[in-house]
Amino acid sequence: MKSLKMASALLALLAVAGIAFVAQQTETSGAGMVAAADGFVGSLTADQKKQAIFAYDSDERFNWNFIPLQDKETRKYTRKGLPLEEMTADQKKAALALVKAGTSESGYLSVTTIMSLEAILLDQEGKKSAMVRNPGWYFFTVFGTPSKTGKWGWRVEGHHLSLNFTMEGTQVVASTPCFFGANPAMVMSGADKGKRILPQSEDHARDLFKSLDADQKKLALQEKAFDEPGQKTKTPKLGNAVGLASSKMTKEQNAILYTLVKSYTERLPKDIAALEWKAVNEGGFDKIHFAFTGSAEGPGKGFTYRVQGPSFVIEFLNIQADSGKNPANHIHSCWRRITGDFGLKG
Repeated sequence: MKSLKMASALLALLAVAGIAFVAQQTETSGAGMVAAADGFVGSLTADQKKQAIFAYDSDERFNWNFIPLQDKETRKYTRKGLPLEEMTADQKKAALALVKAGTSESGYLSVTTIMSLEAILLDQEGKKSAMVRNPGWYFFTVFGTPSKTGKWGWRVEGHHLSLNFTMEGTQVVASTPCFFGANPAMVMSGADKGKRILPQSEDHARDLFKSLDADQKKLALQEKAFDEPGQKTKTPKLGNAVGLASSKMTKEQNAILYTLVKSYTERLPKDIAALEWKAVNEGGFDKIHFAFTGSAEGPGKGFTYRVQGPSFVIEFLNIQADSGKNPANHIHSCWRRITGDFGLKG
């Protein structure tokens, strides 16, 4: 019951914070981030600033993780940044305004839903679970000083979420790594039974694989499931692209591939998504490869895939059971630049 109250309180706060979403879209996302980050930092106490703010060139900026980070003995968090649970109501609103500045409307909904899933995990696993499940354990970190000039950055991160932005004043230099996950991927009981958290990342990939003919499937299908996205890595460790090239797909199949890739960029605000698409197009859409492992037959059937182009990579896994032991109901999905994560070149 306590966990449900925690989730209800979080969702109520998210609803209030979401009212200004449409109004924020009238300015560039970068300008919105400067204003939101400045407002967030300005709301913090001196001690909170010590916890939430790092130098721009700190190695912590590259220390991204989407798993729970805690001490096994004390059950205290070890992730850097300031968690939602240690903020006042006004500080939480300021923090969520920063999330809104860095996501589309659908992306923001996915982020807040991912946060709320911690309450479901707590109910399923109980208080004796080895992992702390807490909707308030989402951590906000600012690197440098938010300003209309100069380098700075920010991150929001917790279980199954890692959003990383690198800024040059109001210019968004990098919006990757961008990780969304979900456990459960589909809610299996309760008032939200049947609700799916990241359906586009599953459905479009299944549809694409099922549309392939026998020869195409031979090229796309891989023997070994893909590894997890590389946490803590400054750049993806990939090698040459594998699978079926876009140039070997039909017009209809390319349309599905286009929609799949779009489902990842659409987590970001329109102007930032447009920058990602500019890089995709400059690299050549026909050079994108689609690789798949597992089964495309639907819920409960595990699969992984990778979509790799000259400038980007999508990494997806749904092979783990959820905390209720329902098979293949646990998503990890990530959008990365092959060169350019965190604004790094080469």
